Amino acid sequence: MTDLPAVPALLDEIELGLRRYLNERDIQRPLLVGIRTGGVWVASELHRRLGLEEPWGELDISFYRDDFSRIGLNPRVTPSHLPFETEGRDLVLVDDVVMSGRTIRAAMNELFDYGRPSSISLVALLDMGGRELPIQPDVCGERLSLPPSRRVKLVGPEPLALELREVKA
Repeated sequence: MTDLPAVPALLDEIELGLRRYLNERDIQRPLLVGIRTGGVWVASELHRRLGLEEPWGELDISFYRDDFSRIGLNPRVTPSHLPFETEGRDLVLVDDVVMSGRTIRAAMNELFDYGRPSSISLVALLDMGGRELPIQPDVCGERLSLPPSRRVKLVGPEPLALELREVKA
């Protein structure tokens, strides 16, 4: 059995890492954007912890997935909500688990449909490796390696917790 890290400790780690990252790059007014569903929960908590004044946004990348034609549409698709202009702004894209990089690619494609940001940084609770695209988190709570038959899922929103799941062959 693999012991999974506690979400509050991961949130502490990414809060500190993100503060350091933003300071090093002199980013004064970041806009957080969470990827549904887990990334939205993490973005909400980071927004609170960082004390940001501007609202945070939510992306539903269902229509931007490169496997859309193969797996079909998620029955719970909801519109993305970005209550701000992205043009020329520094965005912090937030996800719960980064693995292949395909979800992040889809999220960036959608973000560019809203405008051309000055920068996009990536924050994740967990980095699982297994990249299929050259996309890496700038800040992550922990790097974790699992056998191919297992995945990690963030469940919540109250409380946020990580679950280990078996992948059906």
